[in-house]
Amino acid sequence: TGTFITEIIEHLSKNRLPYKYENEIHCNEVAILPYYIANLNIEFTYSQKMGQYTEFKNICFVDTLDNLGFSSRRRYSEAGSLDFGGFSPENLERIKRQNKRKISVIIGNPPYNANQLNENENNKNRPYPGVDKRIKDTYIAESTAQKTKLYDMYARFIRWASDRLDKNGVLAFITNRSLIDARTYDGFRKAVADEFNDIYIVDLGGDVRRNPKLSGPKHNVFAIQTGVAISFFVRSGKAKKHPCRIFYTRRPEMETAREKLQFLATTGFRDLPFDHIQPDKHHNWINLNENEWGDLLPVASKDVKLSKGKIDEKAIFKLFSLGIITARDEWVYDIDQQQLRNKIECFCNFFEQEKARWKDSDKNTALNDFVDRIIKWTSELEDHLKRDSSLKFDLKFIRCASYRPFTLRYLYFDHIIVHRPYQQPDIFGLPDHRKNIVIAMNVGNKPFNVLASKYLPDYHFNGDAQCLPLYRYDREGERRDNITDWALKQFQSHYKDKAITRLDIFHYVYAVLHDPTYREKYRLNLKREFPRIPFYEDFRKWSIWGERLMALHLEYEQADPYPLTRIDKKSEPGRPSVAVKSILKADRTANEILLDSLTTLRDVPPQAWAYRLGNRSAIEWVLEYHKERKPKDPTIRAKFNTYRFADHKEDVVDLLRKVSTVSVETTKIVNEMIRQGDGS
Repeated sequence: TGTFITEIIEHLSKNRLPYKYENEIHCNEVAILPYYIANLNIEFTYSQKMGQYTEFKNICFVDTLDNLGFSSRRRYSEAGSLDFGGFSPENLERIKRQNKRKISVIIGNPPYNANQLNENENNKNRPYPGVDKRIKDTYIAESTAQKTKLYDMYARFIRWASDRLDKNGVLAFITNRSLIDARTYDGFRKAVADEFNDIYIVDLGGDVRRNPKLSGPKHNVFAIQTGVAISFFVRSGKAKKHPCRIFYTRRPEMETAREKLQFLATTGFRDLPFDHIQPDKHHNWINLNENEWGDLLPVASKDVKLSKGKIDEKAIFKLFSLGIITARDEWVYDIDQQQLRNKIECFCNFFEQEKARWKDSDKNTALNDFVDRIIKWTSELEDHLKRDSSLKFDLKFIRCASYRPFTLRYLYFDHIIVHRPYQQPDIFGLPDHRKNIVIAMNVGNKPFNVLASKYLPDYHFNGDAQCLPLYRYDREGERRDNITDWALKQFQSHYKDKAITRLDIFHYVYAVLHDPTYREKYRLNLKREFPRIPFYEDFRKWSIWGERLMALHLEYEQADPYPLTRIDKKSEPGRPSVAVKSILKADRTANEILLDSLTTLRDVPPQAWAYRLGNRSAIEWVLEYHKERKPKDPTIRAKFNTYRFADHKEDVVDLLRKVSTVSVETTKIVNEMIRQGDGS
């Protein structure tokens, strides 16, 4: 805040500055130390420029998002204005004075603290009921995203500022660049286009997560992992005679942070090379891809409508779900079943101790500050403590889970300890185990990929996993088909074949989602939303390919080991033995796998590297998740850090040989698709 205001003071002429300083420049701070620092910097800058000290009376000690007293409109009527009790009379008067002013320019660099999962950070992203309701009624109401994080601080401040701005005015914000093209922000893009006359976007790039060739410190203006954008939202009081005009410019992908800052410092706004962009019907601003996507069959949809009392399910799968989010992987996953039991028993015992201690306390301390953080807390676990839920180890909750591609772990799947099970209990059962198969898709900015699993899938199984199950289970445990009657009718009608079954469709979908032609043609669509499925010419051919792929991926543990050549170094006579160091690294140039300082696997077939899930080959996934790591959780690090690669080396060698076979066979089938599949 202080930086923005001091820059404004520096650029205003001396004859205009006194009036604006006294009447037209306002700012807020929510923390006491930044409040005083900002105030001192503003007053010092003014005195340096004007040659005399003048108190700055327009800085308020208030949380901006709580201050809704400016609105005489009904949109914030439920939240009302802030109860300013506890504020000094002078500060209260400043807040009221600010709320009476017409604000025509709002500048901000919002703090970011979205979706904290680790309660041990004790730094919650607190709710703002008034602003959050406005977000729900606008940005989220207009969104088609399956899961939205639009209650982050960027969306909150832009929503607040949009409502606070006068009928003529400009918002200028520095934010995460996700608002430009993320599916989560599609409703936001529609809303701001409705609410403003002109929008200007300066995309500074620097998104390390999307492009691993970038470096945060080198290419990002804030030396962070997330891309950055500067946005200007312009509103004129006149009735809109044309749709919102959107102007966009982007800095070169590999431009360094220093070069970007130099460009911004030396380039006037009028000299920026903006392109006038035309959004598509889905409110995408960039990377537009006009094709027949909308005519294809959706694999899943959140739009379920009632028609004459019946559910209208115009999608292939009825139920779909994210993979489970435990929020405490190091506690609830383990490669060793006994070690997992030890951790869970420790966790349960400590939870029960804290519950008893809370019962005996005077409750004068907030629970979030009361609990001892020896274990990993979340808000849900704290709620269970308040509700007096009982937590006791039970062997029936230990399940096998797909943690990462071709990497299984034991999981303690209990509804209290697992943070977000989503609909997985309806897919695989809880506590009883139900057999099922899911097609896990990674939809988003990482390279699209799919992988089938017959085990519980983790959220990060093959990306941010969205799961399409073959079956679903009702409350009585009865198995139901998850491929809809509508989908079955569509396929049977199109191919004029009543013999097509739901399982055939399941395999067909799996094959199409592996088709390189499909992935390339709809690359941009797959970054934004769930896949849609075309009708290829030869249904049976594609269904058989899908069946073959699925058998490979589900039963990889039974695959024939590929004959990799194993080289073990022998210690020289008379020399003392040296400690063996684990390496677990793939050398794709030499077609080798370096396991440790003693053992190398050679003659890895080149086709094996071609089978990739996201940014890694299947082999590299196995290597990455069998490395020795120092646990992040301090309790796990101190008490349960027992994993040593040497103890599992022979199992990993066997797994790598089997995954090599699966990779080679998968590549063969995909190449068949390229040679024979017409993709029409």
